[in-house]
Amino acid sequence: MGKRLQIFIATLALLSCSIIAGASQGSPEDNPATIEQRILTTTQAVVLGVVEGLTEYLPVSSTGHLLLAERIMGIGEDPYQSPAQREQTKEAADAYTICIQAGAILAVLWLYFGRVKQIMLGVIGKDSTGRRLLFNVVAGFLPAAVLGLLFNKVIKSYLFGPWPVVVAWLLGGLAILAVSWRNRKRNQRTRSGSLLDDMTWRMALIIGFAQCIAMWPGVSRSLVTIVGGLLVGLTMEVAVEYSFLLGVVTLGAATAYDTLKHGQLMLQTFDHVSLIVGVVVAFIAAVISVKWMVSYLSRHGLEIFGYYRVAIAVATTVFLLTTKMIWI
Repeated sequence: MGKRLQIFIATLALLSCSIIAGASQGSPEDNPATIEQRILTTTQAVVLGVVEGLTEYLPVSSTGHLLLAERIMGIGEDPYQSPAQREQTKEAADAYTICIQAGAILAVLWLYFGRVKQIMLGVIGKDSTGRRLLFNVVAGFLPAAVLGLLFNKVIKSYLFGPWPVVVAWLLGGLAILAVSWRNRKRNQRTRSGSLLDDMTWRMALIIGFAQCIAMWPGVSRSLVTIVGGLLVGLTMEVAVEYSFLLGVVTLGAATAYDTLKHGQLMLQTFDHVSLIVGVVVAFIAAVISVKWMVSYLSRHGLEIFGYYRVAIAVATTVFLLTTKMIWI
């Protein structure tokens, strides 16, 4: 645990310093529109960190939950701000929710330290299994990397809204329930299948293309990668573990991209304390969430998440129809 703690602290410090260094190229005074926008409170940072950490690896869509949490707390909806300021705050908030994914990434690095170490040994040629696992993780990441760069603007323009998220929650929930009911009727179990060391690059690539579906907010990256793993023949436990490892690379790339692109605006709007609070809280919440999920799925299936997704889709629909809140 000592080495894990050292790695966690060092990574957190490196992350914070890199973002702050990026923001130091400019200051709030350089842009008058941002001077009065340090509006993310510690409580809001904690809430967003908890939501991110708890939902990132569960098959319920962290992006959908974060978007909903932002709107419930009124982030980016201040009536006293000009439309340009609200848009700027919204952009900074979206970048913030992506950057605090670093906490969830650190949680997997902490909990799966043995696998991560095996991969690192594979990089330097001292573990053939670790090298093969690294290759499979990279193969699973490539489809999302390519399609994400090509369609990022289109996705944010058309799918980052309430109704696309609600539809994704509902359809994903119904799909989980349909598969669960079918398997129960056929008395099928997901305990048998291939192990992580038996994966091929073709299996990883299929899971990678499945992961691309999660670019639609509300779908859930965790859900589609776990289902993809089951479809290519992995056991439930192995599909979950591979989903976590693939998430480290995918989320890490997204975090790095948004940090470089929007880090300065984010810190000008919210400041570095809010970022650190969000990352640390997300880490703690993700550790709890991952441990619970692994324990639960080892004894049960995904059915409970199907019911949850349908319920939150209905609840969000009622919320949107009965409030005057505008979700842009």
